[in-house]
Amino acid sequence: MIRGVLFDLDGTLADTAPDLGGALNRLLERYGRERVPLERLRPQASHGARGLLQIGFDIRPGDPYYDELRDEFLELYASNLCVDTILFDGVPELLKTLEDRELPWGIVTNKIRRFTEPLVRELDLDKRAACVVSGDSYAKPKPYPDPLIGAARELDLPPDTLIYVGDDERDMRAGLAAGMRVVAARYGYLGSELPPEQWNAHAIVDAPGELLGFIDAAK
Repeated sequence: MIRGVLFDLDGTLADTAPDLGGALNRLLERYGRERVPLERLRPQASHGARGLLQIGFDIRPGDPYYDELRDEFLELYASNLCVDTILFDGVPELLKTLEDRELPWGIVTNKIRRFTEPLVRELDLDKRAACVVSGDSYAKPKPYPDPLIGAARELDLPPDTLIYVGDDERDMRAGLAAGMRVVAARYGYLGSELPPEQWNAHAIVDAPGELLGFIDAAK
């Protein structure tokens, strides 16, 4: 029986790509480079600075100047954290239905606390989420199961009674390793090399509201 739901944040609950992409494009302009269209940046939004800097500057962790560019990017993002970010269509209704059913829901993201907590407040989710686990809440972030196991402890629920919903293969790997049922959000960013059909998810949803059907079938 499903007793709670955990969500990834970027690309699953919230469309954060416009503000993440905006920070990258401001950084590109600072260095005299051309802006990158949002459509090209969107698939990498779930990978944060690492994915976006690779698209914009063809630079990776360990490369010269990567750390400096990452820090500049993060400062730009912090100053415009929730300008164009919104919840995906259908998410507000889904969360209300979960609350009406008295099913607790929480957030488990690789976004670090410095950005997670103010963003969750700006989206008016901080007083509603039963738990908020950030990428630096535990020593090992997703795809390790540690953050999800920690979230289950915060909810005081066994992992096998929880669903984890995410838009990246690493979300499925982390959820499965934690002993949860996992659902792939095909409406999200899908930045993984493999398509959702190959993520070993228990279900794939094309809209947030479809999750309710999976919950009902899993009872």
